Amino acid sequence: MGTRRSRSVTPSRAGQPADLRANASAATAAVLFGASVIAVRVAVRDIPPVSLAVLRFGLGGLLLTGILLVAAPGQLRTGWERLWRFGLLGIVLFVLFPLTFNVGLRYTEASRGAIMLATMPIWSAVLGSVAGERLSRRQAVGVGLSVLGIGLAFAEPGTVLGGDPMRLLGDGLLLLTGLLGAVYGLIAKRVLAVDSPATVTTYAMLIGAGLLLPAALVEGLVPAVGRLDGRLLGLVLFLGILGGAAAFQLWTWALSRLTPTQVAVYVNLNPIVAAVLGVVLLGERRAGLFLLGFATVVAGVLLVNWPGRRS
Repeated sequence: MGTRRSRSVTPSRAGQPADLRANASAATAAVLFGASVIAVRVAVRDIPPVSLAVLRFGLGGLLLTGILLVAAPGQLRTGWERLWRFGLLGIVLFVLFPLTFNVGLRYTEASRGAIMLATMPIWSAVLGSVAGERLSRRQAVGVGLSVLGIGLAFAEPGTVLGGDPMRLLGDGLLLLTGLLGAVYGLIAKRVLAVDSPATVTTYAMLIGAGLLLPAALVEGLVPAVGRLDGRLLGLVLFLGILGGAAAFQLWTWALSRLTPTQVAVYVNLNPIVAAVLGVVLLGERRAGLFLLGFATVVAGVLLVNWPGRRS
């Protein structure tokens, strides 16, 4: 393993076309994440959650490794001192994040979980301010609008926070999930100053899957693989290829071009996309308030990422 030269892409040098591609990458990743929610909802009925995470991230990491071996083998070379940073990212995004998300949704409703997860851009803005990232007034309003839009989209008359202690536990775990996503963005932004997005995503995904593997074997990974039929195999392939390798690579590439908060705000498209697909594919019903919430989320995303004057 060799060392890589420092690399960084600043918005002022990348220009607006690069910003547009980065925003498109973050938006596409959010759509794939939303579609993955539907796939996970179906697949987890037959595949235990930790085992499903190992199959998803293991397949995604191996796919990225194969692509790099053929197309850009140099991006797999990195210094040993960099591996602990990749490991930290893998623990945050591919171990802790899916565990808090999956367990949290066992104790709270998906609609409430979506609202809690929508705090990710707020966490990102808070952590970013500590690290030197400054939001304009317009961007701060956009973050608030995107969170408000999630609340409107999934508002249910007569539903209030509080009550059942286990529900509060689920809400807390989903809040922690949002914080973990913001932490990943902040750390990844620093790591991406040296390593390419493909390198970061590949190593983090493989390390995360490897750390989850022992728990998955105890949970029943081998019998689950033996039960894979055509339908389940298709879901696993989708989660590994599009919902895994492609989505996380696009998300990390966007982080190399935009600030963590600009990328994090796109996470609020995730539950919106999942809800739309739930209506289309699963026959779920949504009230008219959902459309207002969707429009508010989109307005918030545009405010955060609309090109402004450059310093």
